[in-house]
Order: sequence, then C-alpha cells, then structure tokens
Amino acid sequence: MAYVAAENEGSLQSQKEEVEALSSIYGDEWCVIDESSRTFCIKISDDLPHPKYSARLQIMLPHDYPSSAPPIYQINAAWLRGLERIKLSNSLEELYLENLGESIIFLWVEKIREFLLGKSQSLKTVEHNAVRKNTEEEEEDNNEVITDFGALKIKADHAHKSLDHASDDEIPIIKHGETITDRRSTFQPHLSRVVTPRQVTMVLNKLYENKKIASATHNIYAYRIYCEDKQTYLQDCDDDGETAAGGRLLHLLQILDVCNVMVVVSRWYGGILLGSDRFKHINNCARNILVQEACFSSQDDSPKRGANSKKQKIKKTN
Repeated sequence: MAYVAAENEGSLQSQKEEVEALSSIYGDEWCVIDESSRTFCIKISDDLPHPKYSARLQIMLPHDYPSSAPPIYQINAAWLRGLERIKLSNSLEELYLENLGESIIFLWVEKIREFLLGKSQSLKTVEHNAVRKNTEEEEEDNNEVITDFGALKIKADHAHKSLDHASDDEIPIIKHGETITDRRSTFQPHLSRVVTPRQVTMVLNKLYENKKIASATHNIYAYRIYCEDKQTYLQDCDDDGETAAGGRLLHLLQILDVCNVMVVVSRWYGGILLGSDRFKHINNCARNILVQEACFSSQDDSPKRGANSKKQKIKKTN
C-alpha cells in the first residue's frame, strides 16, 4: 500500500510539472476545465497562416498517470469521423505504448497537429486541381458564342440561381437555450436554421470556437433539411461519444416534423452516471429551444400528416 501511495504521489507531481509546461508552451490554446478532476482542453490547428483544420483535445488525468495508466481523452472535431477518427486514435495509442511511463500529452498534441497539417495539404492539392480544371472550363465557356436569346436567358437564370445558392451558404444565426443541470451534469441546447449541409458544418465550426462549448464532454447534434425540388429530406446526426443520443435527437425532430433546423446539445459530464435520464435531458433541452424559436407549436406536438404526405422520402447524408 505504501508503494502504491508513493507511486501515485510521484504521478501527481509529474502531472503538475507537465501541466505547467504545457500551459507555458501553448498559452491561450491551453484551457483548464476542472482542476479538481484534472481535466484540461487544448485547441490544435494545422499551423498554416490561414488554418483549414482544427480540433480540440480534451484530457482527464487519472491518479496513476503517467506511471501506469494513459490519459483519458476525447478529440472534438466536427469533420473528424469514421476511418479518419479511428486512424488518428490508433496513432495516439501507439505513441503511448512506445512511451510507457512517460508524459505523453505533448507528443499527442503534436501528432494531432501533424495529422491536421497532412489533411490540409491534401485539401490544398485537391483545391489546386479543382481550380485548374475550372479555369480550363471557363476558358472553353468564354470561347462559346451565344446566338440564341433563349439560351442566353437560360444562362442568366442559372447565374441567378447560383447567387441564391451562395447566399444559402452564409453562417446562420445560432441561438442558445436554457441549461438543465442534474447531479452535476449540465446540458445546453443550441439551434440554427440551416438549408444546406455546408451550413451544418459552418455552425459546428462556429460553436467549437467557443471554449466552453468545445470543452463539453459531448456535443450531440441532429438536423433535417427539406429539398423542395426533390421532395426529400437531407438528415443526419452524431452522438459525439454519447451512444445513441444523436439518433434519439433526430427521432425527436422527425416526430415534431420540423425541417431546415439543426439542434446541438452540449453536455458537460459531472462525474455521476445518469443512466437513461441523460437522454431525457438531451431531448427536453432540444424541445425547449425548438419551442423558444417557434420551430413548432408547443400546443400540438404531433406532425401534420396530411400537409406533409408528399414529403416521406428521406435521404441521409454521409
């Protein structure tokens, strides 16, 4: 027992020294979420003059880190999903295994930064090729002689539609709702009216610029967008680590028959398990902000089946 106590004491001293060093290295990018539970967050970008990708690494240091246990971590990035998330997580775990018993957070941060930089460079290559292709296509279009006034009108109409689409891609206004607190866990909803999947990403990125929201244990979201021309819904959701919460949130939007709306619920975990109550709080938060922003009538929660009988096709975005 004395050995374990001494080991833990040594670990806590190592943690203190590591946190002080990280705070000095990263400055404002380093954030203390909860000193008592040794929970921290750091914003990481690709280090380009105009960063294209960023992520937030949230970590909690157990008593026996770094001597015999790794940090508990979560990577918050709206764009990081599927195979990319698995690949990055695997690389962090490999780093830990290569440096057992040593402070690892600095190495993790720089590994994530390296990953972001690689992704940005890949995107830059794709954008360069796309610009080159578009330039070649524009040159071909400029060489085209229009002699038919009907064709000219069609091209003009198409240009106006393109301008309308561009306006749809402006960052929507984000509304924030009242919090719900239960056993030290806090839930807060956010809502935006969105009309394109790109706006969904823009809203998520904007929310993650807020240090408090970025430090949330989970940022669960769901959205539904109605496409008038195809009479289909674009819809998707994300649990952000809170298993099954995103699907339940999307189901709520379906039941209430709302469209062109995105709801995000941030949860800050308080250290006490809530069981199924967490889903109740997430959906209650979402419903409250939907009422607050008049997205549906609180007096009639049921969908208007007759009015929407032609809107039954649903398409899930990737």
